[in-house]
Amino acid sequence: MIISLDETRIRTIEQVRAVLEGTRTLDLAPAADRHARYEWMASVLARLGYRQLKRSDRGWVRRYLQHLSGFSRAQVTRAIQRWLAFKPLCRAQRRPSNAFARRYTEGDLDALAEVEREYGRLSGPATVVVLRRMYQVYGDERFVRLQHLSASHLYNLRRSVAYQCRHTVRTKTRSDRKASAIAVRRAPVPDNRPGFVRIDSVHQGDFRGRWGIYHINAVDCVTQWQVVATAPSLKREHMLPTLRAMLAQFPFEIRGFHSDGGSEYVNYEVAAMLEHERIAFTRSRPRRCNDNALVEAKNGVVVRRQFGYSYVPAERAEQFNAFCEDYLNPFLNLHRPYLFGTEVPDLCKPGRLRRVHRPEHIQTPLEKLASLPNAGRFLRSGITLEALQEQALELTDVEAARRVRTAREAMMREVDPRRWIGDGWGFARPAVA
Repeated sequence: MIISLDETRIRTIEQVRAVLEGTRTLDLAPAADRHARYEWMASVLARLGYRQLKRSDRGWVRRYLQHLSGFSRAQVTRAIQRWLAFKPLCRAQRRPSNAFARRYTEGDLDALAEVEREYGRLSGPATVVVLRRMYQVYGDERFVRLQHLSASHLYNLRRSVAYQCRHTVRTKTRSDRKASAIAVRRAPVPDNRPGFVRIDSVHQGDFRGRWGIYHINAVDCVTQWQVVATAPSLKREHMLPTLRAMLAQFPFEIRGFHSDGGSEYVNYEVAAMLEHERIAFTRSRPRRCNDNALVEAKNGVVVRRQFGYSYVPAERAEQFNAFCEDYLNPFLNLHRPYLFGTEVPDLCKPGRLRRVHRPEHIQTPLEKLASLPNAGRFLRSGITLEALQEQALELTDVEAARRVRTAREAMMREVDPRRWIGDGWGFARPAVA
């Protein structure tokens, strides 16, 4: 049913209010002709004398026009402003003044699509070089404009609908499950709390195709508490038990585990083990050599100084690991002093800090741990500072160093290649006087 509404007799604000209150529950369908609706709005404004109305009455007229025209409040406001400025009411059809002229034609897109079909979509910079060579070297006039195409705008053209109709790259369907990255690329932030460990591996060398042992070196960032272990290889069946045993040797709870990008650490098995223990896993950032500098310095100062560079067969890994656990690690943490740096303002370079090493800050890892505020709350259950200090007093520093040296020399004599006979090694037993 179609009902025509003739409202030309409405000439007062009281009549406008009556129409609004009477048709509030009705859904009116305005005319489809937008131009006719604008003409009707101009006639209503003139008939009701909108220019002479006070502010409250103008509000009723606005609501009246909005209700019967079907326009939004903003559209009605703009139309009234145009009418007050003696401008015709019509839909504004304007072109943006900042529109860019099209530079590359349909023919250019065809030539670009041909190049990418033949080359198989190279990278942007490489494709730009091909387009430039096609005109400057081979004189193909189709590339006269494409020779100036930049790599960044090339990607814009590839995303355009007009180009995708000419050339579309289809890839293999990927799984909905997105692979998660292992470890976060950042430096550990211990905030003067022990338990943030940096780890690295040191290879003892190979000999004629035979693999040597690997030393795994872990150092705490704050206290420099160090644990060294030995594994026959970096395979996962050897690394996981070694890492679990190393983390258990630290007297405090482990909160962070930082490594380089080596696959012996950055793998799902190690990540799952650390996640189970609620240990944050981080790894070094590219071109940031200081991220793991602490443990790499310990590789030379401690590990290489203790074991050297000569080849040790993988069969000796268990023996070396027992030496580290029984002799080396207690000596390093209870008796060997280390330098702990302090950051102070750099007077030569304002705004920067420099690290200084003062004599009073040379301590053993145990002394550094004991100097931390509330150090007892970081320790594992069943371990106390008093027990660690009593263990440190069982031997003097010199006696502990002598004990490590004697055990190391006896162990290294057993793996000295000059004592081996046969087995294709090429060494002979030295003559006995």
